[in-house]
Amino acid sequence: MSYKGKLHETVERFPQTDIWCDTSGIKELAYALDRGAVGATTNPSIVLNVIKSEIDTWENRIIKAIKDNPELNEDEIAWLIIEDLGRERSKLLLPVYEEHKGQKGRLSIQTNAKYYRNWEMMADQAARFNELGKNMQVKMPACEAGIKAFEEATYRGVSINATVSFTVAQAVAVAEAVERGLERREKEGLPTDLISPVCTIMIGRTDDWLKEVVNRDNLLVDPECLEWAGVAVMKNAYKIYKEKGYRTKLLSAAYRNHHHWSQLVGGDLAMTIPYDWQQRINESNIEVENNIDKPVDEKYMTQLRQIPDFIKAYEADGMALEEFEEYGAFKNTLRGFLGGYDDLVKLIRSYMIP
Repeated sequence: MSYKGKLHETVERFPQTDIWCDTSGIKELAYALDRGAVGATTNPSIVLNVIKSEIDTWENRIIKAIKDNPELNEDEIAWLIIEDLGRERSKLLLPVYEEHKGQKGRLSIQTNAKYYRNWEMMADQAARFNELGKNMQVKMPACEAGIKAFEEATYRGVSINATVSFTVAQAVAVAEAVERGLERREKEGLPTDLISPVCTIMIGRTDDWLKEVVNRDNLLVDPECLEWAGVAVMKNAYKIYKEKGYRTKLLSAAYRNHHHWSQLVGGDLAMTIPYDWQQRINESNIEVENNIDKPVDEKYMTQLRQIPDFIKAYEADGMALEEFEEYGAFKNTLRGFLGGYDDLVKLIRSYMIP
């Protein structure tokens, strides 16, 4: 068979390993779908980038939304645009959704990052987003309030996507919350066959944080071991998910090196890959092999275990629920998401007050 690059080869040879497009830009999504991708994602930062790259389309739509809704403020207009893009781009994935009976072909849309302390506001917004299209999937942060929101949103029939997640402890807490939500539905005779939850582990951001920790604490380790930390976390979470039989699927994100793809090939999981990394991987000469069950080299693991923040990320009991928000990668990423949202609102403001 002739493959359209390494990612196409991945999904053809290992159909249990899903590839997603880590954006909802029309050009990027078309490229990914043509090579076997079965999902896509968005958040306010991604929406901002899509608007900028497709300004000829979105400028007029922003102006119209402002004109048609004179009573709405800049935040409310921003969410109209976010919902509009999510609703539109989800339709491009509907053929995949139909083919796989709801288990693939979803568009992830993120709740307001400012709600991260309020589970009810997150769950309510998730329920709203779920009505935008039948193949929506809703992203919320894996913090203490988020865990409650995952259970409640799942109970309401929402397919969730846990984000701002970097550790095995977070991934286990997410999966347990989803199971509680599914069990509540089942006890009431409500269907669960079209619910398709995923839990993201932002493995590249796990690596990023440990690099910060090493520099902060003046630690000396083989620099290569820090490129394997997120992979080690993902592999351990995957092992636990399979042992426990969780109905949530793991999703890797935040790509920094080819290990974040190549070492997860063969797993019953998903990978959301940025467009530039898709191109780099597709044009590479890295062999496509089943690597999911191959452990990270012990010489790297020995050094990683000397870093307390790696233990927090790697062990299933590495952190308590109330500690999730205190993990460095969580704080860094949440700040980034909040900043991206602010930038989107500023763009809307520039049209409201030219």
